Amino acid sequence: MNTRQNSSYVDASAVWEIRRTAKAAHARGLLNATKWALDLLRGINPEFRAQPATTPAPPIPEDEELEAEMLNLARLAIDEKQFPRAIVLLDDASSARGLFMRTYCNYIVSEKRALKEWHALDNKRQQPPKPVNNQVAQLYLTVENAIDPWLLFLKALLLFRLQRFEETIDCVLLSLETIPWNWSSWMLLVDCIHDPESLSSLLDRLPVQHAAVQMFMIRMMNALNTFAADDIPTCNRLLSSQMFPNSLWIRAQFAQGLYIIHDYEAADQQFHHILSADPYRIDDLEIYADILYAVENKERLSSLAQFVLILGKNRPETCYLLGCHYSLRAEHEKSARYFRRATELDRTFSPAWTMMGLEYIEMENPQAAIESFRRAVDVNPKDYRAWASMGKAYGALGMPWYALYYTKRALHLRPHEAESWEDLGHIWELAGKPETAIACLKQALESEAPHPLQIYLRLMQLLITVEDFNAATFYAEEAVATGQAQNVPVEQYAKAMMAVAEHQAMRPTGDWGKARDYLEKIVARVGDEAINKRALELLSLLKRSVR
Repeated sequence: MNTRQNSSYVDASAVWEIRRTAKAAHARGLLNATKWALDLLRGINPEFRAQPATTPAPPIPEDEELEAEMLNLARLAIDEKQFPRAIVLLDDASSARGLFMRTYCNYIVSEKRALKEWHALDNKRQQPPKPVNNQVAQLYLTVENAIDPWLLFLKALLLFRLQRFEETIDCVLLSLETIPWNWSSWMLLVDCIHDPESLSSLLDRLPVQHAAVQMFMIRMMNALNTFAADDIPTCNRLLSSQMFPNSLWIRAQFAQGLYIIHDYEAADQQFHHILSADPYRIDDLEIYADILYAVENKERLSSLAQFVLILGKNRPETCYLLGCHYSLRAEHEKSARYFRRATELDRTFSPAWTMMGLEYIEMENPQAAIESFRRAVDVNPKDYRAWASMGKAYGALGMPWYALYYTKRALHLRPHEAESWEDLGHIWELAGKPETAIACLKQALESEAPHPLQIYLRLMQLLITVEDFNAATFYAEEAVATGQAQNVPVEQYAKAMMAVAEHQAMRPTGDWGKARDYLEKIVARVGDEAINKRALELLSLLKRSVR
């Protein structure tokens, strides 16, 4: 990897490297790496893209030249998804490219076979959590001693499937030293990193000024749900006029980051730009679906779902969009069917597993929901929503210790997520640990909980339980102030008003005027008979005391 590459502009050397990588990836049948590199090339301003190469193209190896016709014919077979035919055509290939293509095709065929055998066990107890490919170890032996950078990537892929993750990372980094623009290598690293600590250790081994590393960092932040406002300048720099201003992939990643920090309007603007430039682009539309779902934009989600249905009804992104569309319309059974269809098209499409689980929650089927969430974390252990939702589901079933485990897993991924701290407080409350619950709810407030009123009320009740009446009164007053500031109906925080009124009325130096004001509001606006009765008693007591 060229560690001297300037991260503020794309030079002729970078353009040449990206173009060479796109060509080499396509020649080997790596579709995603090819698409990504071509998107980057298209994203560069034409005047930069037209710069003449400063480095001569490396010579084609002699053995590869001798096999040119065989390799090209096999490549056409791969384009037509005739992988067994490509394997036969490459039987005598001895070049590094030929070995890559033959091994890669064998891997794809064995993966398809494993997936078919796995689906044959659908809805049966014998079905393992993931498909089992028994051919991976044998395929690994064919590339074990590889030194070619593309074969090193393939070796890393097989090591990953053998769950030898540290070796996978080492092998990927070796490959990236020569071909830093191979996005398939970066995605292998994404799959190997499951928490912020591991990411930090990995970044120590990478030249962070390289544009490809910065793109990986943004992708990784999104995968870990840790994108923050501090990452916005990196995205803006990558989209600057001297870098990749027209890259739709970078814009989609930027939109996902903005979604994570709840800047839905800015995220929506990024997708408006993407779809204006390429209205038929289906890639990454699941991100846009999440954005539209979060703001409950039913009309836009509906029109987009109908449009992509025409473009490609058998794309998981299409099914995901339709699932979100029907979920907003509260048609939960139909929504769950579309999410399931998305997982049938792509077993690793974790957002669909998670959303399907949420639909089962709406249908009051917590067991099916838990199974969906479990599938989500099996294919993507970084899926914060799945861990958090599984914790909620077990909490609803009255199983606090299971709920505790899964909610803690969610917090490990997003330690400042207020909702999970609130959930954790509820779990400890169920488990009979009010002091721990109080600490968790306070942490939720420190994490800027979006709905603090309910947390204030719960803190008030818990503090009364542990007989810390001064602290309970403090949070009761916070609840009243919040309710009044937000024009919330008095019924929703009447207990807090009552707690403050009692505290003031029972103290010789208390603010009896405030107590009387709160009690009169309760009597006038709250229909709860028990609270009204207590309010009238206190009002009577205050009147006698004043006399």
